[in-house]
Amino acid sequence: MAESEPFSVGAESGRFDLNALAKSLPVTAGTMLIDKRLTDEPAASSRIFRIYRQVPAHYHKTCDEYLVVISGSARIVVGNEKPADLSPGQMQFFRRGVVHGFPEILEHPFVIFSVDTPRRDPSDVHFMDADAGTRESFIRTIPGY
Repeated sequence: MAESEPFSVGAESGRFDLNALAKSLPVTAGTMLIDKRLTDEPAASSRIFRIYRQVPAHYHKTCDEYLVVISGSARIVVGNEKPADLSPGQMQFFRRGVVHGFPEILEHPFVIFSVDTPRRDPSDVHFMDADAGTRESFIRTIPGY
């Protein structure tokens, strides 16, 4: 993959420069996060996203989620666990149905690489407080590869 290309996708494989993709995400957003889907297979989907502000408690009905921090840091709350701070190189895992959220962004830009197993439909975001947000206020997806 050439240095100017942040990804290379073929019929059977793909290679992604997560740091370059993270830098390509917009500096500001009208939504809580901006998401770029990298892979979208029935068994798993992967995305890179930037969180711009607090993300209220929510859950996903259809998938387990693996989050790897690429840049920045934030406080995460998962289920009944004590809040924890996540920073680059750390991974957080939780199963489908587990409530999670980011009550505080500690350092910007806060960018995460995520793998959802099986594939997560983009509409599978369920807020604990119905007034906390809608899918439209929560996320804006930009075209991937």
